[in-house]
Amino acid sequence: MSQEGTQAIRRAAAILQRIAHISDDTPATLRDISESLDLPRSTAHRILKCLTETGLAAYNPATRRYEIGMLSYELGLAVTDRALDLSPFAAAVDRIAERANVTTYLMRRSGVEAVCVHKAEGRTVIRVIPVEVGHRRFLGVGAGATALLADLGDAALERILTAIGPELHRYHDVSAESIRASVAEARETGFAESRSKVYKSIYGLGKAITSRVPSSDLAISIAVHAPDVDDALIARWKAIISEEIQKVHDTRSPGAEGQATAG
Repeated sequence: MSQEGTQAIRRAAAILQRIAHISDDTPATLRDISESLDLPRSTAHRILKCLTETGLAAYNPATRRYEIGMLSYELGLAVTDRALDLSPFAAAVDRIAERANVTTYLMRRSGVEAVCVHKAEGRTVIRVIPVEVGHRRFLGVGAGATALLADLGDAALERILTAIGPELHRYHDVSAESIRASVAEARETGFAESRSKVYKSIYGLGKAITSRVPSSDLAISIAVHAPDVDDALIARWKAIISEEIQKVHDTRSPGAEGQATAG
C-alpha cells in the first residue's frame, strides 16, 4: 500500500475515534473534527463522505453532527477471543451495579483514550450516566480513565498529558496538574476518584484490573450523584468493587477450572 493510502486509513480511523469521543461541549461537526485533528476542512469532508457512504459513520442533517454508523456497530458484534475474555469482567460490572445500586462501567485503554465497553445501571431514581457504551474519554478524564492512566509508568503519563493537554479545557475542572494529583492518589490507594472534576454533580470511583502483563488495559468504575456521596458509601463501594474483581481472578487462576470440575 502506498504512503498516501496508509495516511488516508490513519486519518479515517482518527476521525471515527473523534466522532466516538465525548466531552462537555464538543459536537462532532465537520468544523470540530477538522480543527481537533488539524485537517483541512476539505480533506475531513472527503473522508467523512466516504465513511458515511460505507456506513461506518452517519450524518444527522438536523443537528449537523456526525455519529458512529451502523456498519461500525455491526463489525463490533463480531465475536473474538478478546471479546470473550471481557465477559467475566462484564458480569462483574453487572453484579457491582446490583450490589452497590450505582451505574457501573467496564473501561478499556485504547491509545491515549479509555473506551466504555460495558455498562450496567443501578435501581436509583437519579441515575448518573456520563458515558455510554462505545464512548471514549481521554486517559485521566474520569475515574476509570484515571485508574488506567495510573497503571502506566511516569514516562507514559507525561507523553499522554502532552498529547491531551490542549483538549483538557473542554472539561469542568480538569488540568494536567489535577490529573497528576489524581494519578498519584490512585497509585497510593489503588482507587482513582473524580470528585466533580469532569461534571460538577458527578462523583466517580475507579479501579484498574491487574493482570499478568506490566500494565492493565481494563478498569471498573462507578458514577453517582455527588451530593449523595459520603465516606461510608465510598468505603462500601471500594469493598464491593475489590470483591467482584477478586472473584473473577479466582475463577481464572490456574487450577480453578479443574477444582470446579472435581466439585
